[in-house]
Amino acid sequence: LRWSPWGRPGVKALVTAGVFVTTLWNVRFFLNPSKGSGEELKHREPLVILVWEWPSKQVPNVSRDVCRELYSITGCQLTTERQLLHQADVVVFPHSSLQPGRDKLPKERLPGQNWVWMSLESPSNTRALAAWNKTFNWVMTYRQDSDIFIPYGKLVPNRSATVNIPAKTSLVSWVISNYHRTQKRAEVYKNLSRYLHVNIYGKANNKPLCKDCLLSTISKSKFYLAFENSIHRDYITEKLWRNSLLAGTVPVVLGPPRANYEQFVPADSFIHVNDFGSLEELATFLKTMNSSRYRQFFAWQRRFSVKLYADWRERICTICTAYPHLHQGQLYPDLKSWFNS
Repeated sequence: LRWSPWGRPGVKALVTAGVFVTTLWNVRFFLNPSKGSGEELKHREPLVILVWEWPSKQVPNVSRDVCRELYSITGCQLTTERQLLHQADVVVFPHSSLQPGRDKLPKERLPGQNWVWMSLESPSNTRALAAWNKTFNWVMTYRQDSDIFIPYGKLVPNRSATVNIPAKTSLVSWVISNYHRTQKRAEVYKNLSRYLHVNIYGKANNKPLCKDCLLSTISKSKFYLAFENSIHRDYITEKLWRNSLLAGTVPVVLGPPRANYEQFVPADSFIHVNDFGSLEELATFLKTMNSSRYRQFFAWQRRFSVKLYADWRERICTICTAYPHLHQGQLYPDLKSWFNS
């Protein structure tokens, strides 16, 4: 630089030097874009998801890049190794693992680390939530307003344009494992059975169905009682997705209001118990339905196929897909109030 008599760089020299430095910086950034902001760099690294305790009894091998291999989700590393806690971006806590108490959780949350509360059970079957205020950043449930939404199933578009209705040999069936007289579904079944016969399978009736027998048995019935064990918003389980729609039978649903079901499936794909003034009317409707009207319930098959979510690996991998859009650092002040709302 050329110095002026006053001991300061000349203006022209300063401008030239500034342009030179700026040019060098732009060239460096263009040639090496990964040296951007820390946030951008972090998103380019594999996101480490630590599952504190696997939600099912059988723990799968997640040491490989399972999200990419099975579900085409890249940059997502699942682990169940608690010694990797300090490397985890997200820690997932299934509600079942929280029952013993807070002493089983990590003693502290690392800066920038987010904790997820995960459950597929309804509020009626979820206990001890009050102890977890201001603990979790995100919730992961069947509720559509969850941070990470994990439905039991969904309809995905297809181009088959065909309808496949299995041969029918009976009118109505129901698979039930846990029968409690105090449940709404038990009351509805008891009154409905006065007007028509229901073939009942499952542990509650000492007629358990093997895994490979379930769909083939149910498919022989024209209608299936897709009765939820409790009634809550968005609580629509495999009783609709697997036992009814996938099996090729028409679901008679008991659960949240019809409008809620219609957010998931077409209005003409199911029958809602609340559509009728009495269970006698419902029974008459089922018994007297002609074949033309019955086929109309399967029109959805021309446009959609059923996708089940049965693998916890797939559900947990979706965290990586949702991650860039989630609010960092938020806390649920009252988890029980949110879940019961």
